[in-house]
Amino acid sequence: MITIDKLVKYGANTEEALNRCYGNTSLYLKLVQTITTDDNIKKLKNALDNNDLDTAFQAAHALKGTLGNLSLTPLYEPTVEITELLRVKEEVDYTPYINKIIEKYNELIKLCD
Repeated sequence: MITIDKLVKYGANTEEALNRCYGNTSLYLKLVQTITTDDNIKKLKNALDNNDLDTAFQAAHALKGTLGNLSLTPLYEPTVEITELLRVKEEVDYTPYINKIIEKYNELIKLCD
């Protein structure tokens, strides 16, 4: 089960996020758990696998907004990096970026179990 303590150890800025949720811890934790069913990471990976940078950007941008609002810093930071590269359709190997996002996503999933 996800807790504030686990999120702090993960590196989330829970204080900032709780301020957005007006101090409502249960609301915040419920919102964090919605990430486990958000399909934007899957969309991002599939789009990158198909070299569809427009769809990849849309997925990354949507994910960035959600993660930023929840202050899930370890997952948010690599998502910001890939979003900005995709915004300008930078021709780079996106593999290290998506791998980092998936790694941090999997860590978050384990915290939510």
